[in-house]
Amino acid sequence: MRRSPLLSLTALPLSLTLLTACGGGVSETPAAPPSTSAAPEATEVGAAKARVAVTYDGGVQVLDASTFEVLADVPYDGFTRLNPAGDGRHVMVSAAGGFHVLDAGAWSEPHGDHSHYYTAKPHETDVVYAAEKPGHVVRHAGRTTLFDDGTGEVVSFDSEHVAHDAVEEGEAREYRTPSAHHGVAVERSDGSLVVTEGTEEARTGIRVLDAQDQQIAANDQCPNTHGETVAADETVVIGCSDGVLVVKGTEITKVQSPDAYGRIGNQWGTDESPVVLGDYKSNPDAEVDLTTRVSLIDTTNATLRLVELPGGTSYWYRSLGRGENGEGVVLGTDGQLHLIDPVAGTVTRSTPVVAPWEVQEDWQAPQPQVFTMDGTAFITEPATKEIHAVDIETGEVYASGTLEVTPNELTAVPGEVTE
Repeated sequence: MRRSPLLSLTALPLSLTLLTACGGGVSETPAAPPSTSAAPEATEVGAAKARVAVTYDGGVQVLDASTFEVLADVPYDGFTRLNPAGDGRHVMVSAAGGFHVLDAGAWSEPHGDHSHYYTAKPHETDVVYAAEKPGHVVRHAGRTTLFDDGTGEVVSFDSEHVAHDAVEEGEAREYRTPSAHHGVAVERSDGSLVVTEGTEEARTGIRVLDAQDQQIAANDQCPNTHGETVAADETVVIGCSDGVLVVKGTEITKVQSPDAYGRIGNQWGTDESPVVLGDYKSNPDAEVDLTTRVSLIDTTNATLRLVELPGGTSYWYRSLGRGENGEGVVLGTDGQLHLIDPVAGTVTRSTPVVAPWEVQEDWQAPQPQVFTMDGTAFITEPATKEIHAVDIETGEVYASGTLEVTPNELTAVPGEVTE
């Protein structure tokens, strides 16, 4: 069932003295945030309050997802990357020293047949998962898995423990790949771990480990291995420079690209859909491959097809996402958000959102980015310092805001546990 756009989630804070708690008592104090060096006071509210986080040259700003009001500005040095931490509340900031846990300041707590919702001032916690080169953050089946490109160290833990330093408390699973490389790992609900194989010079494939880290399957036919996603039935898809690997249990199937070089380095899946959306690059010599096609991988029959975007518009890898109903979304350089039916393999609607733009050679340079959550596509427009919220189902741009900083990386959290 589709949820309403996030704008409808806006709710004014309710006085705690007026809120009747479950069981007939009065809620005198809200649940406290996890222990940190400076945990701010919490306030109970009437509904989940989603948050958006954006990086800029100098730090991270946390915004109200409905109004785009800046709630906090946290300084970080250097280029930073963002990912949801997996608990609906915290954000992982990849920065110097490792994966920094940032509290976005909105969460829920279950109470019988319902939940209570809280907000607090967003802030950086005192938890940092050490890493030489913090890389991919993967969330699946209630687990958060971190990959350190500098050491090949994989750390996995229950997402609910993210702000309590799962490593220090002995609640984390730790594994190190034979050689350090730019890699990724995903832990499945049965405890098996799908992890990339490679060195600093080359990435060649994947291995599947059981819950005791013993190898149970492997494939080395995936040059330039990169990226992962999980589709329906816990089917893992890993990208290669000539297709993808589809992992079902211990069965690994190579799906070949139609071009000799057909790189699918970034993938977007959902737990409900067997079809995965991927990017697609076919010119290995281009400094900027202005590809006009996206890939659709059907994991039920291990097939791949390409979809041409309207008017030959191009995109970059941060242009893509998925809607609540499995729709593929792509922000083209024509400034339009294109909606793709993953079953029919057709573009069903194109909605103008931002001004036309160009893909930059430097991937760290601010460019329009897309992050999808709860039926909304959040889209940044660095050229104007704007951020927009689009209802994916209707195409309505229902909220926009202007920042004082130039947004770069983008992510969001719903303010409640959704898995």
